[in-house]
Amino acid sequence: MTAKIIDGSAISQQIRNELATEVAAFQKQTGVTPHLAAVLVGENPASAVYVRAKQKACETTGLRSTLHKLSADTTQQELLDLIAELNRAPDVHGILVQLPLPKQIDQQVVLDAVTPLKDVDAFHPENVGLIAQGRPRFLPCTPHGVQQLLVASQTQVAGAHVVILGRSEIVGKPLAMMLVQKGAAADATVTVCHSRTRNLPELTRQADILIAAIGVPRFVTAEMVRPGAVVIDVGINRVDEKLVGDVDFDAVKEIASAITPVPKGVGPMTIAMLLKNTLTAARLAT
Repeated sequence: MTAKIIDGSAISQQIRNELATEVAAFQKQTGVTPHLAAVLVGENPASAVYVRAKQKACETTGLRSTLHKLSADTTQQELLDLIAELNRAPDVHGILVQLPLPKQIDQQVVLDAVTPLKDVDAFHPENVGLIAQGRPRFLPCTPHGVQQLLVASQTQVAGAHVVILGRSEIVGKPLAMMLVQKGAAADATVTVCHSRTRNLPELTRQADILIAAIGVPRFVTAEMVRPGAVVIDVGINRVDEKLVGDVDFDAVKEIASAITPVPKGVGPMTIAMLLKNTLTAARLAT
């Protein structure tokens, strides 16, 4: 059995096409163009690539995008001053602070400084709390992208045992909260595994849906996957100038029922969900 490939590029393009129609209707009704302001500190090549991809996606969907580039030696106060300015700007609806930040800047302080109504990454404690209560203002982009891939691939989530590898604030924790809620693409039984988890392969082999988000290249081997499981690979790692995921794709695809590739899996979905959140933010502000 060879797994069905869950094509994140094709699914995200369909979502962006639908969003473009919604954005056009919103503009016609309100005269407002949803506006995403991105902040890039330093010269991290990967971050620059991500920001360019997000800007291009905005343009093709009808959203306005502006980039604020700051030098690598920017002080924390200078960055906070810029965020305060963007918070006050009535024509800015979403604020994206590209991570990681230079070592002299406290990441948590900066993310907390973004006003919750413009926090399109859903990192602010207020937005995280709303997710935990099952009444989100915004859903975090990568976890929401994973959820949408499960929907598009017609994966049965309700009642399924989902095992998540990784407990980060960006993917693992919020995704677990989302999947245990009542509702569409949720109602799952969720196990979160991490570096201190004992008998890890024993747990991963119990998963109906296995989601890898730990940042270790090809960590998930075929022996860790139950035959017929759905495997979602959130990882993106550069090995010998090649992008690979957290899953040993070639081996695991032979026993899984469905699997996401890297690249062209979760990555494009993250950007599509960012655009969706920016439109939501514009609606909230109008």
